[in-house]
Amino acid sequence: MTDVPYGRGGSPLQNLMARGHEETVLSAIRMTNSLDAGPVYMKQLLQLDGTADDIYRRAGLQSVNMMIEIINSEPEPVPQAGEVTMFERRTPEQSQLSASTTDLRDLDVFIRMLDADGYPAAFLRHGNLRLEFRDSSLQDNRIVAKVEITSTDSKEEHTT
Repeated sequence: MTDVPYGRGGSPLQNLMARGHEETVLSAIRMTNSLDAGPVYMKQLLQLDGTADDIYRRAGLQSVNMMIEIINSEPEPVPQAGEVTMFERRTPEQSQLSASTTDLRDLDVFIRMLDADGYPAAFLRHGNLRLEFRDSSLQDNRIVAKVEITSTDSKEEHTT
């Protein structure tokens, strides 16, 4: 989900969005023994708007179309060119919102980039409570989002 060799490695979508990218390139590459280092069959533009889940769905559909085109045209892959930039896989702790984040746009991007299966939701801790944020939308100088609040107190009984 990057314009390789930029963005090889883990959590590409989250790393791109955290770096302020609003679009990227979906790269179809040949698998090799080195991570994301294979030659490139094709690249196509991919917009990074919506939640991470929205973006993954669009990228999935676009990947299918790219595979069909590759099968039909049998292009010869070309070696990657340029400086290699590696991305690190995000850790669950990196999903905690920083108190220093005061810009609404940055906060919205942070919540959206984690809003997909496989990534811990953006969260805050308040005492023994954990507030998780999903479905963020920046509207008229405010963020509208779903919040799930759970107790982190292991002694508390959870009832429905």
